[in-house]
Amino acid sequence: MNTRNLRILLAEGGHGEAAESLRALFPEDQRRLELTIVPTISTLLSTIRATNPEMILLDLALTRPEPLEAVRCVHRAAPEVPLIVFADAADKDRAAQCLREGALDYLLKGYMDPQTLDRVLRVALAQNSLEGLTVLLRDPLTGLYIREGFLTLGAHATETANRKHSTLILLCVRIGNLEAMHKEFGKQAVESGLRSVASVLKSCFRPTDVVARIGGSQCAALAVDAIEPSGPVLRQRVEKRFAALHRDMAAEGPLELRISMGFWSTGVPKPFSEFLDSVEAELPTAPLVSGEHAVLRTVAPQR
Repeated sequence: MNTRNLRILLAEGGHGEAAESLRALFPEDQRRLELTIVPTISTLLSTIRATNPEMILLDLALTRPEPLEAVRCVHRAAPEVPLIVFADAADKDRAAQCLREGALDYLLKGYMDPQTLDRVLRVALAQNSLEGLTVLLRDPLTGLYIREGFLTLGAHATETANRKHSTLILLCVRIGNLEAMHKEFGKQAVESGLRSVASVLKSCFRPTDVVARIGGSQCAALAVDAIEPSGPVLRQRVEKRFAALHRDMAAEGPLELRISMGFWSTGVPKPFSEFLDSVEAELPTAPLVSGEHAVLRTVAPQR
């Protein structure tokens, strides 16, 4: 944690265990830590705008008699800033409940050594920067994530799925005739086709899912917190809307679309990149999507 400046807003009472551990992370250069310490919740709330913190640490001892409401209030005041709460061991259950009110993690007093605090801060900063990072990784034509952004978000999604014991559904799409379309109809027709495929995929998936253009002629979508039995329903939805797209593009010739699908469940040892590769590998032999009842080939669940 000593390679960059870090702005932390700390609300702490007592003997200052959190402040002491934070300073211990920067033993050589205290200037790398921009630490603002306040004694009350009201002062913390009024200081957020002035300090523009990258992290907020909150002592639950300051939040009585309504700690959950206090945490909720702090989170509403700065929803984009990771919030870490810490509490006495006797209040562990209450600290855990704070995760439902906007806290990202919690620590117990007596266990906030520099190593533990370093680990918690790294995780919080990584999660906080993830969305900002991937916003830069967009395809200018379709507005979808590019492959690098998809891999970044996919790796994060698989880690979350393993923690929550949930399932992911991955769908890959390849347009097989872009080169032929370019020769016959020109660049504008190709770009129109790619934007149309992107639009269809976005309409079939939730805002919390991840849709990307992962190659010149390939797109992919990752459904998070999805259950495996919902795969056929999702597949039929995509299939139906692509069939409608075929009709809409009749003047320029239908797109030659192939689709493959795979499932990720808890405990998969492979990284997300290998999972994506395995689903993409099915595309060359997947049947063409050519009508309302096209049959889509799927990859066996990854377990």
